[in-house]
Amino acid sequence: MATAAMLGGCTVGANYARPQMPIPAEHRFVQNTSQAASLADAPWFQVFDDPMLQALIKEALANNLDLQAAVARVEEARARAGIARSFLYPQVEGVANYTVRQATDSTPRITGNEGNTEQTGVYGFQLAWEIDLFGRIRRQTEAAVALALASEQGRRGVMVTLVGDVATNYFLLRELDLQLEIARRTLAANDATVEYFQTRLAGGVSNRLELDRIQANRSRTAATIPDLEQQTAVVENAISLLLGRSPGPISRTPLATTEATPPEIPADMPAKLLERRPDVVQAEQLLVAANADIGVAKSLFFPAISLTGFLGGISGELSNFLGSDGGVWSVGPSLLQPIFQGGRLRRNLEASRARFDIAFADYRKSALNAYREVANSLVTIQKLAEGRAHREAGVAVLQDATELSRARYDAGLSSYLEILTADERLFDEQLLLAQNRGAELRARAELYRALGGGWQP
Repeated sequence: MATAAMLGGCTVGANYARPQMPIPAEHRFVQNTSQAASLADAPWFQVFDDPMLQALIKEALANNLDLQAAVARVEEARARAGIARSFLYPQVEGVANYTVRQATDSTPRITGNEGNTEQTGVYGFQLAWEIDLFGRIRRQTEAAVALALASEQGRRGVMVTLVGDVATNYFLLRELDLQLEIARRTLAANDATVEYFQTRLAGGVSNRLELDRIQANRSRTAATIPDLEQQTAVVENAISLLLGRSPGPISRTPLATTEATPPEIPADMPAKLLERRPDVVQAEQLLVAANADIGVAKSLFFPAISLTGFLGGISGELSNFLGSDGGVWSVGPSLLQPIFQGGRLRRNLEASRARFDIAFADYRKSALNAYREVANSLVTIQKLAEGRAHREAGVAVLQDATELSRARYDAGLSSYLEILTADERLFDEQLLLAQNRGAELRARAELYRALGGGWQP
């Protein structure tokens, strides 16, 4: 036993080392190259500074069903890691056995013996211990612990995604509210215009063509309202699912047309994504488990050495079962060396190496995808800010154009068609500006999620 314990440091298979990966020096599309501070270092309740949104996120973290399932998966993986670790220690079991045996004499008249009954009871403790000489159990434990850590990162990934999804849908809901407000305000103005020209037509001042065009413009505006209301209900139902609620309305803060733009968001160095992003860390832990599985597969080529023992008592009569007639003990080592398995062990090793290659490819893909998502978010934020500036300028000049067209119509210098054209373009541009503002907020929420923000230990 002392020799086995001394040799127990021999573990088959290579220890895990993080593979070398190409890491960009900085994020693409980053204008500020210092990257000293990161948005991801801020807690979500500081990044999303909206009391209603914060309340929704807290409710989602408490009640989301995907998160509850992820927590349960973590508990299962931890339990499995404990099961794998338990095989490193001796297994002791209580044993009790009682046997009654009767032998009948086939010639009782000659021998004068009808037969005899034998009673035997054995009880005690049985020990079994596999000496992990080649590290099979330790590699299995290493793999199980890595899977437990991967499940924990999976839970963190669900939390990061959940916060991002709630924020993204919340900002979309505010955007739709702003568009709905613009549509209803425009529709009210169109109704007043229709009523005004109906009166003019009845008095013989206007003509039917002008009224038809005005009513068509009013119908065009009115048609956008049911579509926006339908989209609003769908997004509210999506948020309700994230909150673990039945479908219903969602409280939110209105999105103002002149809302201040969020401050510039820094992003730290790309290498930190390998440590912060839960999906990347999860993929690496799965790679650790796959590496340990190769060691397990290699260890199966070597002997399995076990130590078994028994300590107890033996009794010949039921009445003396708890007070034994004698004691019994035994100790014996055993060795099992595979000789011929039809290529099973070699194929098992090949399969383990293939699973490692799959895990390595998944790890690299996760890292590259993380770089891609951050780059996409950064360029989206930049270009949306540029587009918003142009749309704000466009809305301003179109508002001036509608006022000028009305002045020209009142002076008899143009037809009402000029006013309708200006109104239509202003309405469309106002909706696009509202979409742009909502998209900017969603892009910042997406960058926060892409950076793996808010959940580092």
